[in-house]
Amino acid sequence: MSYVEMPGAKVPIRMWADPATVEDGALQQLRNVATLPWIKGLAVMPDVHYGKGATVGSVIAMQGAVCPAAVGVDIGCGMSAVKTSLTANDLPGDLSRLRSKVEQAIPVGRGMHDAPVDPGRMHGFATAGWDDFWKRFDGVAEAVKFRGERANKQMGTLGSGNHFVEVCTDTTGSVWLMLHSGSRNIGKELAEFHIGVAQNLPHNQGLIDRDLAVFIAQTPQMAAYRNDLFWAQEYAKYNRTIMMALLKDVIRKEFKKAKPTFEPEISAHHNYVAEERYDGMDLLVTRKGAIRAGSGEYGIIPGSMGTGSYIVKGLGNEKAFNSASHGAGRRMSRNAAKRRFSTRDLEEQTRGVECRKDSGVVDEIPAAYKSIDQVIDQQRDLVEVVAKLKQVVCVKG
Repeated sequence: MSYVEMPGAKVPIRMWADPATVEDGALQQLRNVATLPWIKGLAVMPDVHYGKGATVGSVIAMQGAVCPAAVGVDIGCGMSAVKTSLTANDLPGDLSRLRSKVEQAIPVGRGMHDAPVDPGRMHGFATAGWDDFWKRFDGVAEAVKFRGERANKQMGTLGSGNHFVEVCTDTTGSVWLMLHSGSRNIGKELAEFHIGVAQNLPHNQGLIDRDLAVFIAQTPQMAAYRNDLFWAQEYAKYNRTIMMALLKDVIRKEFKKAKPTFEPEISAHHNYVAEERYDGMDLLVTRKGAIRAGSGEYGIIPGSMGTGSYIVKGLGNEKAFNSASHGAGRRMSRNAAKRRFSTRDLEEQTRGVECRKDSGVVDEIPAAYKSIDQVIDQQRDLVEVVAKLKQVVCVKG
């Protein structure tokens, strides 16, 4: 489908979704965002749903301003994927050992490494820039710097919620590794600190929603946020890179005879800010639950833990600010999913996948998400499909 254009106060709302299927609260959030004085464009992805201040699944382009709540609290959250030389025939019938080894290598939930990971000892990890990255930690907000030890030990960890590590196969039988995570607790604390600062600034007092408070250019508050934002985005990318290195190491050890090799890594943020230029304007583009899909750029659009995911290539659609969806998108809240579904439902919907099937992950049940196939179909003018993956192992946070 192409987009549907809805009127907005300052800019039109371009929707790659059927407005009739979007909940009223999310539609109101989109209208709210379109009232912001600094806004220059708003694109809505097919996985759109209600969020905090701004919907998940929206691309907000502003000039001289950025809204920290629209970035979200998991700064730099995103995906990484790697195609391997293994095939489905190399996989054992019982995948429980493989899942256990992945869980041992990569701490999940609130877990962290006993000591910070040393990237210099990791196979194939490019350490250039690593020391400089940590030196810049001294420049982030004083309010969160005391968390430094935790930030070190959480580097290379999964987190909880909808974060995951998967082993997948594509339609040709090739094995892929895929994971989803962000900037862990340090990103969350930086985000919450700056959202609080923004909400108390005088220019934000008359906004329609206090969660849309912004920082504006050439102010010390904006400079401080941009510093911490871009640092946290880099943390998130390193976090995924280290986890992928740990995951590759598990695969090497478990499949020694096959001597697996790995293609170049695909990595994409989907909660972040980028400086981009459109229509002759330098804009700050916030993708909240959206990936960049410039012409020829690879991206990852995951479904739920039982349905599969897509590797895509961007078509460079500037009407969408070179963007695409970040996943299937929830169609019901976590609490609603827990009320509606049981562990028996979870077992049924994840049949054939080696994964947790207990009450702790019922809120991640596939039925709580939109159809990933339909979401892909709704953005055929944003991306082209490169590969369709189906998970065989899924490690949830």
